[in-house]
Amino acid sequence: MTLIATALLILGAAFLLVAAIGVVRLPDPLQRMHSATKAGTLGATLMLLGAMLSGTLEGLSTSALVILFLLLTLPIGAQLLGRAAYVSGTKLEGLEQDPLSDELERAEAQPEEAI
Repeated sequence: MTLIATALLILGAAFLLVAAIGVVRLPDPLQRMHSATKAGTLGATLMLLGAMLSGTLEGLSTSALVILFLLLTLPIGAQLLGRAAYVSGTKLEGLEQDPLSDELERAEAQPEEAI
């Protein structure tokens, strides 16, 4: 049982690392949001499952509630962040035509400020 818990913890940490790298390296906010929510949720869930296998009964119920909370709230948060990024007019990378142009109004894309 300890071996499975350790494997889940290591796998979860690897997914969280991939999510962090994606947030830093991906070019636009929608891609960053996708990386953070998909890989981040999977990584956190795997780590919590590993903690559940190696913990006590109190830790088991707490971890199960946290996993449920993550699975219920992160998709909604990702949807709202993605919509806000789209409507605000941020530059989208990799799209030749805008599939949502008929559905949502977008602000004009503003030029990036030099730092």
